[in-house]
Formats: sequence, C-alpha cells, structure tokens
Amino acid sequence: MTLPTKTVAQLSARGRTLLFALVVTAGILNLVDRQIIAVLKPTIAADLGWSDDDYGTLAAWFQGGAAFAFLFTGWIVDKLGVKWANPIGVAAWSIAAMAHGWARSMTEFVMIRVSLGATEAMGTPTGIKTIASVLPKNWRSSGFGATNAANSIGAILAPLAIPGVALLVGWRGTFVVAGALGLVWAAVWLIATRRLRFTSQPVGAVDAAAPVGDYGPILRNRQTWAIAVAKILSDATWWLMLFWLPDFFHRQFGLSGVALGVPLAIAYGGAAVGSLLGGGVATRLLSLGYSVNAVRKGILLVAALCVLPVPLVLYVGSYPVTIALMALTLAAHQAFSTNLFALIADVVPQDKLGRVTAFGSFSGNVGGMVIAKVAGLVLTAGLGYLPLFLFASVSYLLAVGWIQLLLPRLRPVEGH
Repeated sequence: MTLPTKTVAQLSARGRTLLFALVVTAGILNLVDRQIIAVLKPTIAADLGWSDDDYGTLAAWFQGGAAFAFLFTGWIVDKLGVKWANPIGVAAWSIAAMAHGWARSMTEFVMIRVSLGATEAMGTPTGIKTIASVLPKNWRSSGFGATNAANSIGAILAPLAIPGVALLVGWRGTFVVAGALGLVWAAVWLIATRRLRFTSQPVGAVDAAAPVGDYGPILRNRQTWAIAVAKILSDATWWLMLFWLPDFFHRQFGLSGVALGVPLAIAYGGAAVGSLLGGGVATRLLSLGYSVNAVRKGILLVAALCVLPVPLVLYVGSYPVTIALMALTLAAHQAFSTNLFALIADVVPQDKLGRVTAFGSFSGNVGGMVIAKVAGLVLTAGLGYLPLFLFASVSYLLAVGWIQLLLPRLRPVEGH
C-alpha cells in the first residue's frame, strides 16, 4: 500500500519548525566534527609529534578536499533534492569523522581530512536549499541567521565539550562519538520526512540532462562571480579564526585543553549574536519596505567596518579586551555571511541555487585552504599573527567593494 504524501507547502508550522531544527542541528554537527582537531591540537600534536607546519598542512588539505568537492556537491544537491541530500551528506561526513579514531600516520590523517572536507561540502548547499524550500522568503534572512548562529553554537560547544569527552574516551574516541551522533541524525531525518515531498518534481528532474558538475550556465552570470570572490575574501578570515584561534590563545596567554573553553566560547558566542542580529535586522528592514539592495549592502558594509580593529588584539595586553575584540570580529563575520547567503537566495533562481551556493563555498574554501597553509608558514617563520590579522582587517571591505563593482544594483528573482 502506498503511503499518503504531502508537500512542504502543506506542512504545519510545527512541521516546518522540526525540519528547520534538523537543519540547524546538522550544521552544529558539521562544525563540531571539523573542530575536534583544532581544539585537541596540543594533545594530538604532542602524541603524534606534529609541528605548526604539519597542522597547517592538514588544515590546507581539509580545505582543498572541501573546495574540490564543492564543484560537484551543488549539482548533487540539485539532482537529489534536499530529502535525500541531507541524510546522505550527514552520514558520509560522520563516517569520515569516525575514521580519525584509527589514523596514525600523517598520510592517513591527510587522506581522512580530505575525506572529511569533501563530505562536509554537502552541508552548505543542502542547508541553503533546504531553508529556501522550508521557510517563506521574508523569513529567509532570519533563517540563515539562526543557522549561522547554530554553527557558532557548535563552535562554542566544541571547546567546552570536546576536552571533557576526550578526558573520558581519549582524543581518538572523541572522533568516534561525534561521528556516531551524525548517524543518529540521518536516521531521524529519514523518519521525519518519510511521507514528505519537497517539490512537485521527481528526484533527478532538475537539470536531468546536465553532466555532473555542470557549472557552465552559472559561470556566465555576474552574480556568481560577485559571490565567489566575496566568499574567497571573507571566508579566508573565518577559516583563519576557526583553525588558529585556539593556537592564538595558547601562544598569547598560555592556555590549553579545558582552559581554552571559556575564551573560545565567548568569542564564538559573539559569532552567534552576529548571526542573529544580521538576520533579524535584515528581516525587520525588509518588512519595513527597504530595498534588498540597501539592506544587504548596508549590513555587509557595517559588518566589514567592525572587523577593522582585529590587529589590536596583539597590542592591548588585556585578556578580556582581546576576547571582546575576537568576539566582535566573529560576530561581524557571521552577520556578513548571513546576508551574503541570503543575497544568493535573493538573486539566484531555485533550480541553480545549489550550484551557485556550492561554487561560492568552493571559492570560500579555496581562500581557507590558502590562508591555512600561509598561516602555518608565517608562524613557522616566526612572523607571528600580525600579517594574518592585518589581512583579516581589510578582507571584508574588499569583498563589499567587489560586490558593488559587479552588482551595483541587486535585483531579486521574480517569484523567488
């Protein structure tokens, strides 16, 4: 007997909230899985004899795996649809996370980090496309803001929870536990959506004749390149902070292990606040009748200006002020990122949304891959964090200028 089905449009508010909550939870798991190696870096490095350059190499390989995979995951998400892309993506990166528990050599870690980066590349296009499907368009800014805030919550939970789990099961067991949670999530998603149809089209109907990784149609659009370069510039700073902030606090204040939890939690708490403010303010301004062009670019500019003071963390000499400046920087990034993702949903047709999002994320990961390796080399050379933070301070202003150059006027897609 065929079970009755219904579309997302027929879902109750409670049903939409459940799906949105699952998307948010997937984002948290995604970030926690990748952050374990950063939070436990001192422990793992001491156990396996890693140098700063070795760690930078692993971070760069992770970003490279994600960047390359983004050339395909957008097409995969558009092809599968969010009903199947969600559980497949989460299960795949969870298995990759668990594999860290059995790695011993640098070669094995490189292979597993590449696998984790490649599978986690399903997360961004799937999440963006799911939110665009589940939430009304006037609420997308808030939805993206809440999702980014949840990712920041993952960054808060990581330094607070991971050292405690590692004390109980060791650093290898920590990877296994985190991966197992992802497999549970995939099962819950399949149960929650078993009678739900997300679109009126069957799986595979979108671009059915297009080859894997067919990006030709989107590469001819100015919107794609405006987003791509902005992601390279802004995400480079985000990945710098994500991979190296624990190390910065270790060098600057001698913190390690559980002691890193408080400053990192506060810093990423700032990121969560920035996400919610960036999305909430945008939703409010749009509801008051302000144009998409004014709202998106205005918030992007304000966020960019808030990052300018970040090099001061090297000179203030105050632990609380340093944490506050880092929290401000991460808050600004997430406000920027929230509105950049919302901008994609504003100006890109639904049938290309997965690929444009994925190509933007590919570009952002290229920026992250470069900055991860450069950071390792800069620190190994004894130059400290100043060159890295100077770049971070201007990266968002450069991104805003690039968007304005290519898209002097944002025009939302009709009916989108």
